[in-house]
Amino acid sequence: MKKYLFLIVIVSVIFGCNNPKGELVGETRGSFKEATPYGMVFIKRGSFLMGINDQSAIAATNEKPITKTVDAFWMDATEITNSEYHIFVNWVRDSLSRRALVMNGMDEFRLNDRDQINADLPPETCRLNWKTRIPYNSTDDATKEALSFLYFPSEGMSRRTLNPNALRYKYEQINYDQASLRKNRFNPNTGAFNLGASVRIDTAYVDEDGVIHNVTITRPLRSREDLITQRIVNIYPDTLTWTRDFQYAYNDPRMQMYFSHKGFVSYPVVGVTWEQAQAFCYWRTQLFNNANKIQGQNYRLPTEAEWEYAARGGYQGALYPWGGNYVRDGKGCFMANFKPMRGSYSLDQGGTTMKVASFAPNNYGLYDMAGNVAEWTSDAWNVSSNTLVNDMNSSFQYVARNNDNDMLKRKVVKGGSWKDISYYLQCGTRTYEYQDEARPYIGFRCVRSYNGE
Repeated sequence: MKKYLFLIVIVSVIFGCNNPKGELVGETRGSFKEATPYGMVFIKRGSFLMGINDQSAIAATNEKPITKTVDAFWMDATEITNSEYHIFVNWVRDSLSRRALVMNGMDEFRLNDRDQINADLPPETCRLNWKTRIPYNSTDDATKEALSFLYFPSEGMSRRTLNPNALRYKYEQINYDQASLRKNRFNPNTGAFNLGASVRIDTAYVDEDGVIHNVTITRPLRSREDLITQRIVNIYPDTLTWTRDFQYAYNDPRMQMYFSHKGFVSYPVVGVTWEQAQAFCYWRTQLFNNANKIQGQNYRLPTEAEWEYAARGGYQGALYPWGGNYVRDGKGCFMANFKPMRGSYSLDQGGTTMKVASFAPNNYGLYDMAGNVAEWTSDAWNVSSNTLVNDMNSSFQYVARNNDNDMLKRKVVKGGSWKDISYYLQCGTRTYEYQDEARPYIGFRCVRSYNGE
């Protein structure tokens, strides 16, 4: 009995020391370790020399390399593939289809919780039932009519063809850039925003003819809701870029099959604009948060600094992600998919795009950080941004509004592609593309900030 009393006293002393009464004691569950997101690799915090290592191809004099530091983050090991982007496309298709069926009185596609939270909501805003299978091949006239918006008019054709223009993704975001303006500070003493506070945001709607209208408005800032931007994005890749961007070339097979044929499922998705990539990141965030109790940071496009830091793989001063200053290895084999010589695209084993991870990864485990397809970053293009931005988590962000000049809609593109010469494969080389333009040589990958130390 004395032995048990002795143990109780020891336990009481231990727990009493950890939780002193009357003292400020925070949570003591230990450190939090974030699980590795599927398909991503961890990039630890570090510093590097950001900027070109070689002479600028355009003879720029303001691309001075500067030491930068970035926080830890997760990054997709490969570019987003056709297969992965198809999940997004199919989700949007199924979401729109369920909504259309509910609008046509088919309540089995409407989620009615036991507590009837959604019972009285109109069809336009009620929650959807994702367990009921969508009868895409139904012969019922009412069902066919409800889903007819997904397809082109038959016009005598025996087979229905999906209309990519019908696949529109609608989402909302808070404009933190507008909230961060000094004039828009919230005054805790008055419980309101300062007099004269206003925001310039984008909003979107679809008119009676089915046309998307993206407009920029300026309105007084009175509540948090005034900071919300609404976006409607057509998310299907522009497959015609294969023939539009390369005229007098027979790229019809890729135009017709690249995104739809199973032979290309492991190839990087292309023909995606910066705006579509942003929409994909938002959807991916919601997909994760809806399935996990402990939510993570938002999926997003990498900043230019994050992308370049990750591409260098821990090597300081190396031209290319593999750490060397040459595009061939010791056996004379090319290290990436690019344009080695005039007209000789296939010398590196590929013609246009290749399957992701066809070449060895860099030291961080990242594939195709040079070649295959160039990649969108979140940064706006400015020829002098490397000297303008902060040296900690550098990022030159500008949220271009719909009515902004095209010059303000340029986004930084990194990595080079199958059509580029080796200069554009260098880690420090940067170029740009307009955020609403799609190309058959530009794709993207996502990152997610790391929680914890």
